[in-house]
Amino acid sequence: MSVPEGRSYDGGCTCRHVRYRMTAKPLFVHCCHCTWCQRETGSAFALNAMIESDRVQFLHGDVEVVNTPSNSGRGQKISRCTRCRIAVWSNYAGGGDAVRFVRVGTLDEPDRCPPDIHIFTSTKQPWVVLPPGVPAVAEYYKAAEFWPKESLERRERLRRA
Repeated sequence: MSVPEGRSYDGGCTCRHVRYRMTAKPLFVHCCHCTWCQRETGSAFALNAMIESDRVQFLHGDVEVVNTPSNSGRGQKISRCTRCRIAVWSNYAGGGDAVRFVRVGTLDEPDRCPPDIHIFTSTKQPWVVLPPGVPAVAEYYKAAEFWPKESLERRERLRRA
């Protein structure tokens, strides 16, 4: 499903060299509390909007793809602005190049993408208080149990492509 005209999700890096547009609502938004994300971001968690790569338009600028280790052992590719070095999205081995994990904090309106789920809460910082009403799991989860029907259908189309 495409986002209605005027309702795209624009974002970019700190220096404004990289600008992008998500042309659809994310498949799902993860708030990951694993120690790998904590170390990588220098914060208590990472907030990523999962979306099909072909629904992320590169408006201008350029990124450098940095291959980085991940907890799965299969790595991730982090796309960073070549000037200010801000990470704008990642591609994990599990989703390959077909799915981008857009860093919600790089969106112009990050409040439009609150987390759909909190994952790896077994290693969350003890002072982080999770909001009531948002699913939270100790480790990972099965998409079929939490994703909306539309997102599951979009994911299935990706798998068939």
